[in-house]
Amino acid sequence: MDLQQILSLSLQQALGPTAVIYALAAIGLNVHFGYTGLLNFGQAGFMMVAGYAFVSVSVIWSGNLWLGIPIAFVLTIVLALLLGVPTLRLRADYLAIVTIAAAEIIRQTISAASFSETFGGQDGVTGFITPFRDLNPFSGTIGIEGLVQWRAYDFWVMTVGWLLVALCCLIVWALMRSPWGRVLKSIREDENAVRSLGKNVYSYKMQSLVIGGMFGGLAGIMTALRSASIGPSFFATDVTFFAYTVLLIGGAARVLGPVVGSIIFWFLITALGVFFAQATSGADPLIPASIMTNTQASLMRFIFLGLGLMLLMIFRPQGIFGDRRELALDAR
Repeated sequence: MDLQQILSLSLQQALGPTAVIYALAAIGLNVHFGYTGLLNFGQAGFMMVAGYAFVSVSVIWSGNLWLGIPIAFVLTIVLALLLGVPTLRLRADYLAIVTIAAAEIIRQTISAASFSETFGGQDGVTGFITPFRDLNPFSGTIGIEGLVQWRAYDFWVMTVGWLLVALCCLIVWALMRSPWGRVLKSIREDENAVRSLGKNVYSYKMQSLVIGGMFGGLAGIMTALRSASIGPSFFATDVTFFAYTVLLIGGAARVLGPVVGSIIFWFLITALGVFFAQATSGADPLIPASIMTNTQASLMRFIFLGLGLMLLMIFRPQGIFGDRRELALDAR
């Protein structure tokens, strides 16, 4: 058993570009679910729309790559309006149904053969990354030798990504300390009471859906930059559920909850994966093949993580860093 390799690979993932993406996606869900009580199960849809809009400007229409960023945000706002207008006056579960369906419809549409010449089908879109690579000030490998290291490009993505995460946390912190944020929390607790005070609950919910969707769109843009490509398989339904897991681990309605949750989630899932891979491989494996094969071991990390999440929900439903007094969700 190589414990150093387990620690090294786990740290690499916990601080790496993938953790950045899920932190951004979970920050958006935190605005939706944690602060407003909106059940958005289609955060992957916001990520996909923004990601494809970002790359399409340069690849399909031969425009400037950076022009894709405002277009991506505009389209995420349009998507939020399309989802929110018919559902936000209804119970929370209608929004949940519509968002998860919309995310899957968008994914199936983009991957359809009819649009394969435009969006590349299952192969996705590439060839847009050069302007971002040219800005990379790093070279070689970066990190602490013997503990954790990243390639120069990955470290560049991490640098940009964590700065964006810090900026997004600052924005959320400022918003939630404002009167606007206090109205959102009040809606989460009892929207009828807020309505009785003359507040337009529907409008506040829509604003929350738009802002959280834009954070999700930022995660979609970072997905494209991390992989130097974008494809429909990057935005499967499990992306949204992983983002919810990240949020629940760190603690909903806490500014830094999504960030800490993402780091813990990717550290644990990588550590478990590497541990079981090592324990079931080699000439004399720690776990004999009669109990578990190497193929079966690849699934054990999800089983143990699911078990840990169940225990967390039973004994600490507010998350590791959450506050039970702060979070008293009443999603209706």
